[in-house]
Amino acid sequence: MAGLHRTYVGSVERGERNIGLLNLVAIARALNVPPKALVAGIQ
Repeated sequence: MAGLHRTYVGSVERGERNIGLLNLVAIARALNVPPKALVAGIQ
């Protein structure tokens, strides 16, 4: 739904890759949440 390859998303989830801002927004839109919800609590 985000238009990203599943292996890319998996590697982001496992912390193997850093996510770009545009990809973060794409994932947030696919999940129907604001982008800040995906980074809440990260310091």
